[in-house]
Amino acid sequence: MPQTKEEMIADDPSVWIEVDGEMIPDYDATISEFEEGDVVTGKVVRIDKDEVLIDIGYKSEGVIPVAELSIRRSVDPADEVEMGEEVDALVMQKEDADGRLILSKKRARFEKAWKRIEAAAESGEPVDGLVIEVVKGGLIIDLGVRGFLPASLVDIRRVQDLEEFRGQELRCKVIELNRSRNNVVLSRRAMLEEERREVRQRILDDLAPGKTVKGLVSNIVDFGAFVDLDGIDGLIHISELSWSHVNHPSELLSIGQEVEVKVLEVDRDRQRISLGLKQTQADPWQRVLESYQQGDVVHGRATKVVTFGAFVEILQGIEGLVHISELADRHIENPREVVSQNDHVLIRIIEIDAERRRLSLSMKQVLPGDPVLASISLMPGGEPFIDANEPIAEPGGAPDLELDHVEEGEYDLEGLLPPGMAAEVAAAVAAEHAAKLAAAEAEVSEAIVEEAVVEEIVEEIVAEAIVEEAVVEAIVEEIVAEAIVEEAIVEVVAEAEVVEAVEPESAVDADDAKATEA
Repeated sequence: MPQTKEEMIADDPSVWIEVDGEMIPDYDATISEFEEGDVVTGKVVRIDKDEVLIDIGYKSEGVIPVAELSIRRSVDPADEVEMGEEVDALVMQKEDADGRLILSKKRARFEKAWKRIEAAAESGEPVDGLVIEVVKGGLIIDLGVRGFLPASLVDIRRVQDLEEFRGQELRCKVIELNRSRNNVVLSRRAMLEEERREVRQRILDDLAPGKTVKGLVSNIVDFGAFVDLDGIDGLIHISELSWSHVNHPSELLSIGQEVEVKVLEVDRDRQRISLGLKQTQADPWQRVLESYQQGDVVHGRATKVVTFGAFVEILQGIEGLVHISELADRHIENPREVVSQNDHVLIRIIEIDAERRRLSLSMKQVLPGDPVLASISLMPGGEPFIDANEPIAEPGGAPDLELDHVEEGEYDLEGLLPPGMAAEVAAAVAAEHAAKLAAAEAEVSEAIVEEAVVEEIVEEIVAEAIVEEAVVEAIVEEIVAEAIVEEAIVEVVAEAEVVEAVEPESAVDADDAKATEA
């Protein structure tokens, strides 16, 4: 049942006034009081393609132009508001040239958002926003204001395609704020690194030396490979990659490859983890100790021939030295007189140093008819390391070929060479490096001389070209001078002809004058 006038007056007497003894509605009291710059609340009453009308309790509806609806560009008003929805809007003009009340939804949201962003920047709390644009150099995030997220701060690692983030809700840290320029710079990377620190600490607390874990190879460098253990990287040093010699980690691993590794050391203070890959594989030395003993004759393959002998691999990852004195019964100057790289040879094990993991081998101590142990594999039951039926190389390689170089520090010479030989070989290695350095310096000097000769030749060519240019210029000048002279002669001749033509006429005129006088 409708309220009576008395009931309405009783409900809200402030909007009624008495005029001539009668209570009538005070319409002025129902009109909201506000100034330009104030934020008001109203209800959507109409949605057009270029504007939205809002009832804020004023004498006329407020108008929100489409450009003032959102910080996004080219929006559809129907996507931003709904009929009957209550929205906050900032008063831009109480009355424009057409008498309309102009409002801005995006500016009201901007004011509220800016206060929230300032508070987040001060407290270090993250802010959430939707990626609305992908621009050159980063992403634009809707925070109520346009926040910029640089490409380098989107993730911990560089992101190749930023388009994959369009439309995603991201949580970021505010790292730069400038109200006068409406500038907000964000960092998602800072947020991820903070989360990662917590994860790293949990992982560090869980790891212990000897534990086997799985991870993904995240980076490969000259000295090893980094493995991502679900949020923290550990290092496999190149010496811990394989039981055999590795020239570069890329020979065994690739970025993104999943590996199983063993934790060797955990430094919680520095948050560093040392990992080993070879520790998860069968130790070939254990296989050697189980299968061979001193005096055995076995199959091997020459891996490197150097000045002081040859290195022979008898099992994958296990090689020993055949010193030059153990290559043949006769005296030899060059080990390649007896063996070449990749040769299949028979050798006798003359010493096994289990503690230092060293093998001393001999070729000359292998006698005809000596029993030869069958070639074995690294894993029991696997394929033999060397096919026993493969032909054994005959002595007499190619002594004229250059021997393999030994890099300083590549081998522990004290552990490989017979007593008294290490210093001699070390000196030979040093001499070899000195010779290589001298050769390199000689090449540089030769190149400098060649460059000087070339410069001299170029200077001579340039000088000749200058002389030729001067000669050409002289010839040109002479031709020009002759042309000028000829032109002058032509002009003189022409003038003479004119004079000759004029003189007869003058003579005739003179004769006529005399006749007239007579």
